[in-house]
Amino acid sequence: MIKGTGSGAGPGARAPRRVAAALVCAMALSGCVASPGSSNAGSPADTGSSAPEPPKPSAPLGSPPAAPSAPSGWNPRPASVAAVGDSISRAFDACTVLTDCPEASWATGSDARVNSLALRLLGAPGVAERSWNLARSGARAAELPEQMARAAGHRPGLVTVTVGANDACRPTPALMTPVADFRVSVETALARLREDSPATQVYVTSVPDLKRLWATGRDNPASHDVWRLGVCASMLAAPDDLGAAAERRRAAVRERVVAYNQALRDVCARDRRCMYDGGAVFNYRFGESQLSPWDWFHPSVDGQARLADIAYRNVTAPGTRA
Repeated sequence: MIKGTGSGAGPGARAPRRVAAALVCAMALSGCVASPGSSNAGSPADTGSSAPEPPKPSAPLGSPPAAPSAPSGWNPRPASVAAVGDSISRAFDACTVLTDCPEASWATGSDARVNSLALRLLGAPGVAERSWNLARSGARAAELPEQMARAAGHRPGLVTVTVGANDACRPTPALMTPVADFRVSVETALARLREDSPATQVYVTSVPDLKRLWATGRDNPASHDVWRLGVCASMLAAPDDLGAAAERRRAAVRERVVAYNQALRDVCARDRRCMYDGGAVFNYRFGESQLSPWDWFHPSVDGQARLADIAYRNVTAPGTRA
């Protein structure tokens, strides 16, 4: 955990009552929380007084898929980075409860422990001057065109897109965003970008495997008290129920996530300056240490570092030369 948050104790020493009270709104992924810390959205990431040389993060658990093929003319060293999407890019619940922590964002963060994509590409001064985090915790795909229009105003060299978890994380599976609507929102977002910033490259991450997150987080008994408050209820409700109805519910959510990822891949493939991660985030096996100590669902600081690893490897893969 991050120093200075008063949360230095390990999982067994957490205060479930305090966490549960703070999580009464059921987390950003349920759509209940408005944009915590969103007043900073659109501003360059805060780098603090002095950032040490970013260390190389430890190797991720498991083996992500090989880097996807880069579009022809792909520039592996963009001069500026903007992030759009949801709470994952805002590093919600990574540092403290019910709070965005954009300095720990995998995409544009300044925290050397995460060693974000922007920090690796631009260095600390560049993160402060030439990166913008326009994502919003709780955002669904329908919000993406507006965010992308704001990103286009900065004429960034690269825009990162992480969206879809909130579309699947609804009170019930019946309320999940239809795949056709999801696809139209992503198509509209890219069209908005191309209107004002045709040369900007786009890096699209897959939606995480929410069922795998359930399988990992449910092993921690403390997660159950938090999840009962409504965190991604379509997937996480009744986490210990292994009956047929519960398994069908989880399978339906996972199938919808797979369909969202197919839509992201298809839409990105039709844009000559877009790279999809090839399912790397969906296939990544988050361990407990990569999950938030506050909700056992969002990425922790360590989880954000793993996302940064995947993104940097893909964006700068051998053969991605302008």
